[in-house]
Amino acid sequence: MQKQVLIAGGGIGGLAAALGSARAGWEVRLFERASAFTEIGAGVQIGPNVVRRLQAWGLQGALQAVAAFPDRLRVRSALTGAELAALPLGARAIERYGAAYATIHRADLHGLLLAAVRGLPGVHLNLGLSVQEHAQEGGAVTVRLAHGDGRLVEVEGDALIGADGLRGGTRARLLGEAPTRVSGHLAYRAVVRQDQLPQALRSGDVTAWLGPRLHVVQYPLRRGELLNVVAIRHGRPPADLESWDHGANAADLEAALARTCAPLQDLIRAVPQAGGGWRLWPLLDRPPVAGPHEMARGLVALLGDAAHPMRPYLAQGAGMAIEDAAELQRALAMHDLEVPLRLTRYALNRWQRNARVQERSRRNGRIFHATGPVRWGRDLALRLLGERLLDVPWLYRGDGSSANLL
Repeated sequence: MQKQVLIAGGGIGGLAAALGSARAGWEVRLFERASAFTEIGAGVQIGPNVVRRLQAWGLQGALQAVAAFPDRLRVRSALTGAELAALPLGARAIERYGAAYATIHRADLHGLLLAAVRGLPGVHLNLGLSVQEHAQEGGAVTVRLAHGDGRLVEVEGDALIGADGLRGGTRARLLGEAPTRVSGHLAYRAVVRQDQLPQALRSGDVTAWLGPRLHVVQYPLRRGELLNVVAIRHGRPPADLESWDHGANAADLEAALARTCAPLQDLIRAVPQAGGGWRLWPLLDRPPVAGPHEMARGLVALLGDAAHPMRPYLAQGAGMAIEDAAELQRALAMHDLEVPLRLTRYALNRWQRNARVQERSRRNGRIFHATGPVRWGRDLALRLLGERLLDVPWLYRGDGSSANLL
């Protein structure tokens, strides 16, 4: 009899989990609380480690149709504009890691996963239903679901995957309530059409501008038609983000970057002039995963931000969720094992890599925003050892399995 996995959450992680589970031979029932499948946000960078996983799922063509493939990564000083280091991407990444380095709009990544899942038999996508409770008993897991109108219904399955995000209820029920950590960093994100920008500000590269207590990253999206710009600075979040007037973000950001170089200020000012709006996002995270018990217990496992939310300074948040889903596929396909052992195997093979990426992301944030002598030392090291410092072989060669941690 075909086993059935229940998935809480229909974002990138949830859809990737559905795709991996279906390819492992499981029936899938996914529950998304929203009334439609949508994905907010801006751009996502996906390294060769993630692109290889998408290729293995047969999504190379879909990815090529919507993504951009930058030729290089550049690091520049936010204060002087000088280039500190560069790393070839493009053909060099394919040659070294067997796959390209891609940049993609979050909605496009979500859309290609959704299209892949919708084409599979035995996958049931349910909108307007949120998981309120779950319980494990007698070799099965039961979830209580709430409709938007308040009606409740119960569904039983052989496993539950919590892919319901940073504040997801599945994690709280499995591991207990624990507050998220406020990073003290504020992210301003915008997407603009490149043809609406002055020619000098258009770019096909990934460029990171590093400055004291701030940095800005820009890269192309959607075949190069769009430019994604993310500015992150130290600051306190507004008390009530729900009622925050995002119309004030442009002026706040321009003031915060007033001491940076002219080319960077030109880019920041050009965003609203080109029709882009800055959206403010306080950055939150949790401590690195401490062990497999924080990713799976019994018939319930966590995936993506529900398990290991991370800061964006290694550009691997979505990537780690997709790697999780790939490892989940391998584990669920171990049909000679009981389900709890399969989920334990999944957690054992994922927790260390996720913890390493979480910790490296935090460390990168400190390096990006360094001040004083540390900043001078960073810039000198980048000038002398740039390509060696920017490349991340342990990350890009991995595919999410425990055999590829080093």
